[in-house]
Amino acid sequence: MGSESSESSEPTGGSAAYLAGKLLVATPAVEGDAFRRSVILMLHHDGDGAQGVVLNQPLEAAVDAVLPGWQAVATAPQTLFRGGPVGTDSAIGIVSVPGEGEQTLGIQRLFGGIGVVDLDAPPLLVAPEVAGLRIFAGYAGWSGGQLEGEIRRGDWYVVDAEPRDAFSDDPEQLWGKVLRRQRGNLAFVALYPDDPSMN
Repeated sequence: MGSESSESSEPTGGSAAYLAGKLLVATPAVEGDAFRRSVILMLHHDGDGAQGVVLNQPLEAAVDAVLPGWQAVATAPQTLFRGGPVGTDSAIGIVSVPGEGEQTLGIQRLFGGIGVVDLDAPPLLVAPEVAGLRIFAGYAGWSGGQLEGEIRRGDWYVVDAEPRDAFSDDPEQLWGKVLRRQRGNLAFVALYPDDPSMN
C-alpha cells in the first residue's frame, strides 16, 4: 500500500475525482507500521499517480539534526515527521501561507493556504512568510490507478482537510480527531479500539 503496484484505471468523473488537498484516513482494516491509523494529506493526484505525506507520525529526531536552521521555524512539536515509505532520504517542507495567491520566494503554493517550501532557501528568508511549517522525511506514493484501487478495496476514507490538520500540536491524536468531526456513522469509527482483541 502506498508503494506497491496495482491495477490501472482513471478516477471516474475526470479531474473532479482527483484528491489533491483532501485527507486519506486509514480504515481500521489497514495494518503495518507505515499506514496503520495514518492520516495523509494529498499533495498531488492525477492519472499518472498520487503523492501525499503522513501527518501523524512524528519521529524522535530534531529538525536541526538534518536541516540546520529550520528548527526555529518549525511548528511544535519541532521534530521531523515520517511522511511515508518512499524517498525516506529526502525531506519535504509543508507550509501554511497566509494571504491569497501572492507568490512567495522559496514557496510553491499547492492549494488553499498550503504550499511546499524549498528547503535550500535560507530559513530566515522564509520564516516571516509562513504561519506554519512541518518537515517530513519521505512521502507516500502511488502509481497510476493504484490509490483508486485501494480506496475501492476499503483501505481509505476520503475526507476534507482543515487548515490546521497539517500542523496539529497533537499529531498522534489526529486520526481520532479527524474521524470525530465527520458526519454520520464515520464519526463512530474514532471509537474503534486500538486493539480489537481487547473489546
